[in-house]
Amino acid sequence: MRHNGVVPNKNFVAPDVTEMVRDLGRLVNIESPSLDIPALTASARELAAMMQQRLGAPPMIVDSAMGPHVHWSGGGSPKVLIVGHHDTVFAKGALAERPFTVVAGRATGPGIFDMKAGIIQAIYGVAALADKSGVEILITSDEEVGSHHSRDFIVERAQACGAVLVLEPSADGGALKTARKGTGTFELHVHGRASHAGLEPEKGVNALIEAAQQILEIAQFGDGELGTTVTPTVAVIGSVDNVVPAHAKISIDVRVVEAQERQRVETAMNSLIVNNPQARLEMKGGFNRPPMAPTASTWLFPMAVEVANELGLPAVHGVAVGGGSDGNFTAAAGVATLDGLGAVGGGAHADHEWVDVAQMPQRALLIAGLVQRLQNRSEH
Repeated sequence: MRHNGVVPNKNFVAPDVTEMVRDLGRLVNIESPSLDIPALTASARELAAMMQQRLGAPPMIVDSAMGPHVHWSGGGSPKVLIVGHHDTVFAKGALAERPFTVVAGRATGPGIFDMKAGIIQAIYGVAALADKSGVEILITSDEEVGSHHSRDFIVERAQACGAVLVLEPSADGGALKTARKGTGTFELHVHGRASHAGLEPEKGVNALIEAAQQILEIAQFGDGELGTTVTPTVAVIGSVDNVVPAHAKISIDVRVVEAQERQRVETAMNSLIVNNPQARLEMKGGFNRPPMAPTASTWLFPMAVEVANELGLPAVHGVAVGGGSDGNFTAAAGVATLDGLGAVGGGAHADHEWVDVAQMPQRALLIAGLVQRLQNRSEH
């Protein structure tokens, strides 16, 4: 007999999907955009109250310049760190336009897929364990804006625990994420000189023309064979239509699979030469997240496959993806890391994001099974 689509197991009590959805609504209905400290504070308090209710002990709320992180521990010798984030990419007011809704088995609302449903799954997964010792849950407030104020804390706890499960949403079809590209954002600033576009354009130094030439050069820095992508994404140039633009800002998204590609791309970015000698180039930004190599999940992914099979859950598949997460940091620190254990659904960062409600209890039990294995491990 199955309960909520999950084969009963003597080690766990299958989560109740109705309760999971109710708690999911609690989180989604508190908007938590990155950089909005009051909103993130309210979100952290609700999350802390939920953890105390479901896990039987209160977490610590850890203040930071980018909002509060929430850190829960089951006590004992640390064995596994579950990592997530409660900040979202959606600005305040998105909830009014797209309220939390469940229709035909799909739950929608701002931040639901990335990653509030994943947080709920982790809480219920850990709650299903009779023994919670050795388990830590760290939900941060600044992942969507680079994790600059949480990175050291994440790595510290990851190294203490020795294994990391990341609650980022699953890949297509519910696949786990076994590798990620390293990510970076560069900003090219082109400094020119303004002049009247009609009366004396020759006295200006056109930052738009220089930027256009540089963009064509930068677009060649990628390497498809090595999986390196270099993509100009945003241009902010000029002020009014009758002035030669004096400044241009170009944002460039960079993704690398191979660690050595980081140095090559950085060198290329910093070696750009102006076409107009009267213009000046200034490069800012750089790489933020190192690659998460497939070796990070060498023994964790097969463990997930075994756990899913033992619990009668859907078969587990793994894929490498281009996006970055906090798993990039823990993997680069030499800690075994498995990503994509969050919700099954789609539309991350988009207005149509959604979560498959029926699979939430299944993913919670996958987390529970993995955590139990990691609690009991003596070596790897």
